[in-house]
Formats: sequence, structure tokens, C-alpha cells
Amino acid sequence: MKKLALHWRILIGMLLGLLFGVLMLYISGGKLFIQNWINPFGIIFINLLKLIAIPLILASIIKGISDLKDIAQFKTIGVRSVTLFITTTIVAIIIGLVLVNIFSPGKGISEETVARITNEYAGRQGVQSKLAEAFVQKESAPLQFLLDMVPENVFSAMSDNKLMLQVIFFSVFLGVSMLLIGEAKAKPLKTLFDSLNDAVLKMVDIIMVTAPFAVFALLANVVASSGDPDLLLALVKYAGVVILGLFLMIVFYSTVLMFVTGKNPIWFLKAISPAQLLAFSTSSSAATLPVTMERVENQLGVDKEVASFVLPVGATINMDGTSLYQGVAAVFISQALGHHLEISDQLMIILTALLASIGSAAVPGAGMVMLVIVLESIGFPSDKLAVGLALIFAVDRPLDMARTVINVTGDAMVSVVVAKSVGKLNDIPK
Repeated sequence: MKKLALHWRILIGMLLGLLFGVLMLYISGGKLFIQNWINPFGIIFINLLKLIAIPLILASIIKGISDLKDIAQFKTIGVRSVTLFITTTIVAIIIGLVLVNIFSPGKGISEETVARITNEYAGRQGVQSKLAEAFVQKESAPLQFLLDMVPENVFSAMSDNKLMLQVIFFSVFLGVSMLLIGEAKAKPLKTLFDSLNDAVLKMVDIIMVTAPFAVFALLANVVASSGDPDLLLALVKYAGVVILGLFLMIVFYSTVLMFVTGKNPIWFLKAISPAQLLAFSTSSSAATLPVTMERVENQLGVDKEVASFVLPVGATINMDGTSLYQGVAAVFISQALGHHLEISDQLMIILTALLASIGSAAVPGAGMVMLVIVLESIGFPSDKLAVGLALIFAVDRPLDMARTVINVTGDAMVSVVVAKSVGKLNDIPK
């Protein structure tokens, strides 16, 4: 197995995990066995990736910015990255809305099915917690996202992965300040962060040795806890629309990459595949960030000063797959529950989904919180929000896994395009 490329080893681990999970469904006590003896190894793997996420962001951003010779170059990288992130998110939402209006998956669900799914899921703690989180975000001030970006205590920010945007702000602030004080004065601090960056990257290498076994554990647990198959079948059409939209986003990324850089899309997808598979297994672009950075720098040839800024920012504000899912889900729920949408409502979905994606937590389940905000923006009845979430709750986990792949792929594509535009893309990867 060691002779195989990493992405093949991870893929084999995923497939064996799926098969093992299905097998355990037919064995008495199989689900409990997976939860007690298999799933903990997957959780340990995710925790290890989360453990090094903040040190990696801190070291890589500061190193990347301090390596730049001109602060104007950092401004160029930042503006182009954010512009591309916003553009790809808008494209993703539009693709989702076009597909859901063409196929109208919500119109094929009977009232009996809606009632059955509602009874099964509407009162679950998961649905109610998403509603509560969305209510807190909705009641926040208009400029709350700016307040949330600036930490009052950097050590407090570094103690919570959900505050990644604050760590990015501090890292950028410190990196720019090091540029401004001059190379001689910044050298001791730069040496420290250069060394920290090298050490954290070595930690990534060590952790990734266990990746095939970890994804086996994660996928086995997902299958074992998937729930009632009959309820899942009722939502196949809806899930199919989301998956088709996500596939079209891959086509869009490949087209942009080929047009701007002249690179073969197959080369790009093959190089980033370990990060994609890990994103699918963990449902977290934040947990996948260390691997994404390693692949983008070492396999795609993007210079560290570009990758170290673009990828952490992308993991925080670029949610293409999640935004596409929100557009599909909002219209699907409206179709199923008879809430008529005008063209103006669908334009509002584009705007709200875009704004909601900025600063959204790069963790599993964040998309459902954002969906509540999108639904309320189009006047969806508040007393039916729990029912709406219940409709998609059964298939949210597998779709969350799929859309995280798109989030990570979009981050990688933007980093390559930005690197090409500023002359920081190496023809031969390091």
C-alpha cells in the first residue's frame, strides 16, 4: 500500500470504510461497534489536523508576507483573491438556482412524505440548534462581521478554530508590519516563523501517513449512522440536483484554469485529489487546510507567499459548494411547502447567500445555519423553518461532504490563477 500514491491510498480507505459500514448495518451491534471502536480513530485524525491549523496559518501567512519585497504586491494578491472568491461564489449560486428551477425537485415530494420526514426530524436537537444559531447571527449588528474580524486578545483567538478570521487578521497585520520595519529588524522574528512553518509542515507529513486509515473510520461511521433509507430515497432528486451543480462547478474551475494558465485540468485535479478526498471525509475545509496548502505549494507549484494568504482566506470566506447548496435548498424547500418565489426573491437568494458565506465557519453543518438566514431573507414563514430544515436534514451530511470538496477545489483554483497573474506560479513544482 505504501507504493501507491497518496490519493489512491485514501480512496481505497474510503471504499473499504463504505463497505465495512454497510456490512456492520446487517450485524447486530455493528453500529455500536463502529461508534465505540472505529470512529474514535477518525476523530483523533481530525483533531490532529485542527491542532495544527492555527499554527500553520500563523506561520505561513507571516512567512509569505514577510518574504515579499514590496507591500504593493501583497495588495495586488489580496484584491485579486477576494475578487475571484466573490465571482466564483456568485457563479455557484446562479448555477444552483438555474438547475433547481429546471428540475423542480420539490414539486415531486408528496404531502405524506413531507409529514413523515417532518415527524422524524423537525424536533431533533440538530435542527433546533441550527435555528438557534441562525437567530443569533440574524440579530447581530450590520457591521458585526468587522467586529468579529478584529480580536481583542490574539491568544484567545488562537484557542478557537472558529475564530480563524481573527487569526488571519493578526497574521496579516504582523506580516505587513514586519515588511514596514525593514528586513534587518524583522530578521529574528522572520527566522522564528520560518522555522515554525517548516516544523508544522513536517507535522502535516506525519499526520497524512495515517490518512487512509482515518478516512476508513470516518466513512464507516457515516454509513452506520445514515438513518432510514426510505427517507433518503424520497430526496434523491433533490440531492441529484445539488450533485449535478457541484459537478458543473468542477467544470467551471477547470475551464477557468485552462483559459488563464494554460494548464491541463486533469493535472490540477490529480494534484489536489488528496485534499479533495480528505475534504469529503471530514466535511471541513478548515481541517483540510494543512493538506490543501501542502498540495498547492508542492504539487501545483504555487509560491508560498501566494498560497499562505489565499488558502487560509479562502477556507474562511470562499464557500462555493455551500452557497450553491443554499440556492438549491432554498428553492427546493419553497417548492415542497408551497411558498411561491418571484424573480426578486431569487435575486435576494444570490445576495444573501453571498453575504452569508463570508466569515462562515469552515466546519461541518455551517451551511444549514446559513440556509436559515437565506430562507428568512425571502420571506419564508418562520413557523415552517423547522419543517424546511427537516426536509433536507436526512441527506445534509453526505451533501455537506460533497460541497466541502468544491470549497477546497475552489480555493486551490483561485490560488493557482492568482499566482499565475503575479508571476508566482512555477512551471515545475518544487
